[in-house]
Amino acid sequence: MIDLSSDAKILHYITTDDPAEAEALYATARELREEHYHRDVYFRGLIEFTNYCKNDCYYCGIRRSNTKAERYRLSMEQILYCCQMGDMLGYRSFVLQGGEDPYFNDDRVVEMVAAIREKYPEHAITLSIGERRRESYERFFRAGANRYLLRHETANDEHYRKLHPASMSLAERKDCLFTLRDIGYQVGAGFMVGTPYQTPECLLEDLRFLQELNPHMVGIGPFIPQADTPLGDSPGGSLEQTLRMLALIRLLLPKVLLPATTALGTINSQGREMGLMAGANVVMPNLSPKAVRKLYALYDNKICTGDEAAECRMCMEGRIRNFGFLPDMGRGDSRVEVAAII
Repeated sequence: MIDLSSDAKILHYITTDDPAEAEALYATARELREEHYHRDVYFRGLIEFTNYCKNDCYYCGIRRSNTKAERYRLSMEQILYCCQMGDMLGYRSFVLQGGEDPYFNDDRVVEMVAAIREKYPEHAITLSIGERRRESYERFFRAGANRYLLRHETANDEHYRKLHPASMSLAERKDCLFTLRDIGYQVGAGFMVGTPYQTPECLLEDLRFLQELNPHMVGIGPFIPQADTPLGDSPGGSLEQTLRMLALIRLLLPKVLLPATTALGTINSQGREMGLMAGANVVMPNLSPKAVRKLYALYDNKICTGDEAAECRMCMEGRIRNFGFLPDMGRGDSRVEVAAII
């Protein structure tokens, strides 16, 4: 029996190095995931459409000050082609992700979303493009976006300030998440595990913030340093602690959508499968053009940058079937009941 009735008990599972305790945590998370989602694993088609960013986060490879980053933006035609390929491969959910790129102002984002919505009226459209004004989020929603991913990165203000420049604010980040939820988006938050200066108490704060927000989705992954950033020489996060955090999120938020991220697969060849075994139920194969895959370098040694979209999808499908899971190419809506599902 996993007892998470107090902060002290949650901290125990955040920090435990007992393999038997960890396996009990994973097993309980799997049972809870299967209660709400069976053994289905939802596929999202990821399109990384720009690696320009106005921000200067100390851990991120596409930060503004990284002069070694080779920048790119996909054209509208390229974005729509990625969606076409995704649709042909069976995806019914697209995730449009990019840095906070001033070129993609509200009008251009609305144009992009509306064009995708017109061609694919039944598909889910997710945006992951950072902090915007409420009016901007409302325009995107009216244009046809119905999900939004905005990782809060850490819920501890002091820790946040050690990872970001003074121009950025955790309070603003949190406000954006609550605004998105209020508008009616299916909202995704999330954080990195093992960042510099992170303590077990920071991770506990992340879990408590997620309980307060009650998002539809939570994306977490291990911190992986990128060499051309101020934190490039820092040690990375561990597989084991990331898996424990996945399981804890599943136990505290039973109906949440929980990705097994590419970062997990980067630090361990079976990391994504292990994430599924710890309670995750979403994967995001890449639909971006192969020519730009390596350029979206949030961290070093990212996997699957050389695969075509079809290869990426078929490889992931085969791998998860081998672990006894069932690929689901549908929209994969969350069971969380906090906002209207479009």
